[in-house]
Amino acid sequence: MKGLELARELYETVFRRVLAEEFPEYEKRIAVGLAGPGSECFGFDDEISRDHDFGPRLCLWIPDEDVWSVGGRLQARYRQLTDGLADISPQAEDRSGVIAVSAFYRRFTGCPGAPEEPLQWLRISDPYLATAVNGEVFRDELGEFTAVRETLLRGYPADVRRKKLAARLYAMGQAGQYNLPRSIAREDTVAVFLALNEFIRASLYAAYILNGRYAPFYKWLYRGAKALPRLRETVALVGALPGTRMKDMAERVEEICLAVLRELQLQGLTDSDSDFLVDQAFAVAAGIRNEQLAGLDITIG
Repeated sequence: MKGLELARELYETVFRRVLAEEFPEYEKRIAVGLAGPGSECFGFDDEISRDHDFGPRLCLWIPDEDVWSVGGRLQARYRQLTDGLADISPQAEDRSGVIAVSAFYRRFTGCPGAPEEPLQWLRISDPYLATAVNGEVFRDELGEFTAVRETLLRGYPADVRRKKLAARLYAMGQAGQYNLPRSIAREDTVAVFLALNEFIRASLYAAYILNGRYAPFYKWLYRGAKALPRLRETVALVGALPGTRMKDMAERVEEICLAVLRELQLQGLTDSDSDFLVDQAFAVAAGIRNEQLAGLDITIG
C-alpha cells in the first residue's frame, strides 16, 4: 500500500474511534491527515523510498489554543498507538503526530498561515509551498487548517507569479539558448552539462508556474511535471534532453522554448513575439504592478 493509503487506514481503523471516545471535547477541533515532508505525502513513494521513515503515520493538527490543554496528552496517546508501526528516524519524528496548525505552516512559509505580502510570497521557495499543500486531509470540521491550505492552493498572487515566471524564463534563455550552444561550440563538456542542468531545472519550474502549481523538491521535479495538464509534450521533451546527442541539444532546446512562448501567448502573459526567452522574461515582468516586485532584478524569483 502507498503511504497515504496506510495513513487513511490508520485513521479509519484506529484514530477515528480513539478521538471520539477518548477526546470527545476536542474531536471536532482536530484536523487529521497526512501532509508535509516525505515522498508518500506527494504520492511518490515506491519500494526504494520505503527503506527509511516509512509506515502508517498521521498528522493531528490542532489549534494553537489547544496545545497546552490537550497537545501533550494527545501526543502521548498517538505514540502509544503507533509505536512499532513505522520505523521513523529521530530526524523525521516531527513529521507526524500532534502539530499546532501555525507551527506546521510556519515551518514551510515562515508565517503562521498564508503569506499576506508579495515579498513574503516571493521569499518562499516553490518546494516549501509544494510541501505545505501536498498529501490529504481526512477530516477538519473546525476548518482552520484547511482554510490556510486552500489559500495556498489558489497559487501565487498574479504579480508574484509573473516575477517567479520571469526569473525562470530568463534562466532558460540564458542557460539554454545562449550559453549551451556556445559551450558546445567550445567543446567544453562540463559547461555544456552545467548549462543543460540549469535549463532543465528552469524549464520544469516554468511548467509548474504555467500550470498554477508549486514545484516540488528537485528529485521529484520531472516525475511530478509529467502529470501536469499543460505543456505535457514539452515536459517530455525536457525529460529527453539528458539522452540527446550533444550536436542536437541546441535544436531540442529551441523546440522547448518555442512551446513555452506559445503557452505564454495563450495565457496572455506577453505581447512579444521574440523567441529568445530572455526577451520574454522582461516582457512578462513588464506586467508586474507591484512596485517592490517590479524593482527587483530580473533573476530574483
